[in-house]
Order: sequence, then structure tokens, then C-alpha cells
Amino acid sequence: MLGIGVFGAGGRVGKLVVDLAKKSQEVKLECVYVRKDLDFSIDPGVLITSDLKVLLESSAAVIDFTTAEGTRALLEVALNNPKPIVIGTTGLESHHENLIKEASKKMPILYASNLSLGVAVLNKAVKLVASALKDFDIEIVETHHHHKKDSPSGTALRLAQTCAEARNLELDKVRTSGRNGNIGERHKDEIGVMALRGGDVAGIHNVGFYGEGEYLELIHTATSRATFAQGAIKAALWLQKQPNGLYGIEDSLGL
Repeated sequence: MLGIGVFGAGGRVGKLVVDLAKKSQEVKLECVYVRKDLDFSIDPGVLITSDLKVLLESSAAVIDFTTAEGTRALLEVALNNPKPIVIGTTGLESHHENLIKEASKKMPILYASNLSLGVAVLNKAVKLVASALKDFDIEIVETHHHHKKDSPSGTALRLAQTCAEARNLELDKVRTSGRNGNIGERHKDEIGVMALRGGDVAGIHNVGFYGEGEYLELIHTATSRATFAQGAIKAALWLQKQPNGLYGIEDSLGL
């Protein structure tokens, strides 16, 4: 049984990881990190800490659902206390991703902006369609709850990156975010990415390919955040057996 630590146990997904670990026969919750007081009950045998070094030392693997700066702090401590780490934090910037790459030389790390099976398959399908339908316009629309801080979502950006790579394009040069006013016609290689926020939507990602006389839309809908928590636990079980390196959700699913 794998002993896991949860960084971000007080967050929406972190709490779900804690709940699922209690019921699991494959993992055991060993430690949770909290910055202040814990606002939910937890089994007496679980270590509660506000020290990242203690979290790492007490866990065989760590699951991280925090913030970009939280992930940075965890990795900086992990460089001297390496453990398998599953990172589901979104909103990371290039310097955070560079730190992940550097840390993965000392430990196995699985980083994914979305840890659901369906999105992993969607990303593979998007690559095929973007390559096959080269003359079709691409528009990506993502919808999330009104508490989500980053925009567009990491998943939407990953899907856009996959589309760009499939067409040998540089995403930074062709991506647009929304359209305001009269800005003229859409250009051929443009990849539109739009974010909608409202209510308690767990996550909807729509990748549309629009041609002359026809269009194709690929849509993934997360009906519960539990799918991300379940994916994180499955990823941790897989990751513990891997050598040092950086992995994605597709790797853990054999895609």
C-alpha cells in the first residue's frame, strides 16, 4: 500500500483526494500539509504539518493541488528531499515549468493540468484531427466555475499547444484570446482560445474544427471534481514505480 501525502488538502480537489484515500485499498493517507488550522476532520493516525520537509519525509509520494507559488515552494524543498510527486496545479508559468524539469532529474514527477482519463484521450484525438483537417479553423472554448483563478485553463492551453504542434505552428504566434470589436477576418492559422466562468461548473472543454460546409466538435465534460482526485491517486500509484524523469498523464495511461 502506497503512503501518500497531500499538499493542498484544504482545497476543493485536495479534500477529495483525502476522502478517496480513506476508502482506498491501494493507498494510505500518511500526511497532509496545512498552512493554518485544518477545517475538516481527519483520521487520528494521519500526520498534520505546515512543514514541507516533514510532508516529503513522511510520504512515499506526494500529490500537489495548490497554486503556482505553492508548487514552486514544494519543488524547492523536494530538490533536497526527493520523492515521487504528482502535480495537478494549474496556472503555472514558464519558470515554474522549468523548475519542474530541473527537479525531475532527481525524482519522478507527473505534471498534468488535467488528470482525467477523458481529457488525456481528447488530447490524443485533437492531435489526429488537427493534422488531418489542416484547412479547418480551430476554436477552443473552456468553461469553469467562478472560483477558478487562472484563465484560460491549463487544459485549454495544452489542447491548443497540441493543435499547434500537429500543424507545425508556434502557439505564441497564432493563439488569440477572445475577439473584441471589428478586428477583421480570421486568418488561416489562428487558434482561438476563449474562457467562460460561472456557477459551479467542474470543467467543460470544447475543441471545434470548422470547415466549409461542415464542422467537427470534440467535447469533454467533467461532471465532478472527483475525477481529478481519482486520476491523481492512479497517477501516484503508477509514478512510484518509474525512474526519475518528467511524465504526463498520457504516460501513466499508456497513451
